[in-house]
Amino acid sequence: MSGLENEEVKTTQTGAPLALPPPPSDEEAEKITINGNQTFKFDKLGPVVVNSDGTLSRIANWENMAPIEKERTLRILVARNQVRIANQEKQQSASGDQEKLSISQNA
Repeated sequence: MSGLENEEVKTTQTGAPLALPPPPSDEEAEKITINGNQTFKFDKLGPVVVNSDGTLSRIANWENMAPIEKERTLRILVARNQVRIANQEKQQSASGDQEKLSISQNA
């Protein structure tokens, strides 16, 4: 027997289930500072990971990580995402696509 039978499923006005939980308020958002000058805010899902093939994913155990683990993971992830986005831009420019990829630097 699954635990989903007793859970309330929230739906939209059209009856379709909501895809994601509502975004957290500023007070609920987790804030992590790395290198003493970059601050990032996250919801329960954590940061977005840019995979080497250009697809996006999340860190599955983000909520279970200790604060120091989150900080170290984020420090590595920011640098790696920037490299992977640059590689994807090079591949796109080589194939002739004019649309540029971007990553938000705002927290």
